[in-house]
Amino acid sequence: MQVRYIAFFFLFLSCNAFNREDKQYGSPKGYNLAEPTRYRVRQSMQEISGIVLAPDEHHILSINDEEGKIYSIDVSTDRPYPTSKFDKSGDYEDLATTGADWFVLKSNGHLYHVNGMFTDTVDATHYKLSLPGKREFESLYFDARDSSLVAICKNCEEDKREGFTTAYRFRLNTMEYDPKPAYRINVADIARLTGGDVGHFRPSAAAIHPIEHRLYIVSAINRLLVITDLDGKVQEAYNLRHRRFPQPEGISFTANGDMYISNEAVDESQASILKFKYH
Repeated sequence: MQVRYIAFFFLFLSCNAFNREDKQYGSPKGYNLAEPTRYRVRQSMQEISGIVLAPDEHHILSINDEEGKIYSIDVSTDRPYPTSKFDKSGDYEDLATTGADWFVLKSNGHLYHVNGMFTDTVDATHYKLSLPGKREFESLYFDARDSSLVAICKNCEEDKREGFTTAYRFRLNTMEYDPKPAYRINVADIARLTGGDVGHFRPSAAAIHPIEHRLYIVSAINRLLVITDLDGKVQEAYNLRHRRFPQPEGISFTANGDMYISNEAVDESQASILKFKYH
């Protein structure tokens, strides 16, 4: 019995090793996902979620997904991070900027327009997602084509059985969500490109590339980087290595195309921000 158990154990390991080797790990053109610059973050940001790069590259605005605060992270120093509290604690997942205005996304799709950041008069105007059914979001980005914000579903009722991931548009001229989806991402296209069963595609962050004008989406659950056009049509998809991307929850770009991806702390890994140069 013991010999049979040992033989089965080694067969199990060999099969898993084969499966790991069978998964392909590539990089989008212009990047090498195997060679990041890694920045550690302070203990206060182990739950780091969405990030947005400031023009100086070292200055990163971020949220901790358990607090109603925006943090200003300078990766070049170890000084405490300035914070700006805009609301009570809650499940905040991403933030985005139009260049002049700042918005924070809550997991239920509600948006907070934050005014007076890092001043004594900071406050936020709250806009609700008034659509029927249960929806959960983690991704928000600004689309300059029509001055709108786009929130991508992580877990929405209409996606569970249909093989799509839906996005909704928030119009800044009316400060309301469109009742109809902005677009729907075909999960079968992602599976075809990655060579594996994706199941439900559950994005955790998204940002538009400033040079390519394409949408880059990361998923912590699926451990994927997916690139689409600005209408959600899948163009490329890449598996992400667990040891480098234990829980990717944020993505942003500098004006020259350098890509930053934040990892929330998970298991024994510490939270981090990874920088990938754009060539």
